[in-house]
Amino acid sequence: MEKPFKDRRFIKSLIKYFLQGLFYVVPIGVTIYLIVWLVVKIDGIINLDFPGLGLIAILVGITVIGFLGSHFFVSYLRPLDRAMEKTPLIKLVYTSMKDMMSAFVGKKKQFKTPVLVKMGEGLEIERMGFITKEDLAEMGISIDKAAVYFPFSYGINGQVMIVPKRNITVIHASSSDVMKFIVSGGVTNVEPIIDNNDKTT
Repeated sequence: MEKPFKDRRFIKSLIKYFLQGLFYVVPIGVTIYLIVWLVVKIDGIINLDFPGLGLIAILVGITVIGFLGSHFFVSYLRPLDRAMEKTPLIKLVYTSMKDMMSAFVGKKKQFKTPVLVKMGEGLEIERMGFITKEDLAEMGISIDKAAVYFPFSYGINGQVMIVPKRNITVIHASSSDVMKFIVSGGVTNVEPIIDNNDKTT
């Protein structure tokens, strides 16, 4: 009877090591695959003979445009910007992309206040999100409500909800850590932000 027992233990060990291997391989493999896929796609926009040269040309071009736009072309770009914002159909795409880029890399970053939101009176369910707009008076929404963006787990999309401010609790952690925590389905560790005023002397 010892042999079947040893066989089962051997199989369990194989399964254990296989799962442990997946733990190491999958995150690394998927990350490398996505990076390579992105580099190849971007590199293919400018079809040059040397691999990677197209990507370098695009990165240098975007950097140069950013520099020139910040120092020399601001007055020239404003009429184009206003025209894009007033053109039907184009306005919808242009302003949406402009606002999205501004939220992530602009001077006025929007995803900087992670919060915990109670999803209803008397409910114990709460969701993590980010305040994107506190004053919604321009849409006729009362001042005691705010816009909160809720990212989805294991995805890059999400949804915006208007919630009472009394249901919102600020999370004392970095926005990037909270975003990773939500997208990962709640398995990523979050480092708390220590407020110097909270330290006991």
